[in-house]
Amino acid sequence: MKCIIVDDEPLALDLLEDNLSRIPFITNVGRCKNAFEAIQAIHEHQPDLIFLDIQMPGLDGMSFVKSLNQPPLIVFVTAHKHYSLESYDLNALDYLVKPVSFERFFKACSKAQEWHQLRQRVAAAEVVSVEENAKADFMMVHIDYSLVKISFKDILFVEGLKDYVKIFLQNAPKPLVTRMNLKAVEEALPSSDFSRIHRSYIVALDKIDALRKNALVIKGHELPLGEAFREGLDNYFKLK
Repeated sequence: MKCIIVDDEPLALDLLEDNLSRIPFITNVGRCKNAFEAIQAIHEHQPDLIFLDIQMPGLDGMSFVKSLNQPPLIVFVTAHKHYSLESYDLNALDYLVKPVSFERFFKACSKAQEWHQLRQRVAAAEVVSVEENAKADFMMVHIDYSLVKISFKDILFVEGLKDYVKIFLQNAPKPLVTRMNLKAVEEALPSSDFSRIHRSYIVALDKIDALRKNALVIKGHELPLGEAFREGLDNYFKLK
């Protein structure tokens, strides 16, 4: 597992680093003295886990977690007991009150490892393979802490964002975001109904409203069309 540590007190960060050096299954990839540095560290390292202080200047730990669209596992490490109930509302994995014994710290790390392994198992099974079930007209994706069923007929297009994808649906005010790659989505979708049009986009062919030289339009969204994918779309519309 990869983690980052976030605390405005250097001594607290030193103690976290020392404890983590004794945990064989967690690698510390980022030391941050505030939430803004943590945002950058998440972008750079994609950690699985964050050890996070609450009372920090600028942006406190609670507000920081609320700002994250897809937060990693969160373990709060704080000198204040009275935030514990609020932390569970944010689905925090654990809540450690300073000073934290190594035994208690190790227990939190073991809990994080169990959850991380569970997430990996869910991710491996989150997409129903069309090859395994030719009659499947849906796929299951992991959204937050749930497996969500998505009907193929409701999908407009899918946008890939590194380790995440955004799935745009009919009659939905905003896309669903899940941690998986675009190739896995492409393999799950029926090739007769969906097509890759760009290294970052897959579209539902029957939802295309207009086809242009270097772009296409779906429900008001103009999407880039890669030259390598143009011929396939031309052939599709000629057959229609």
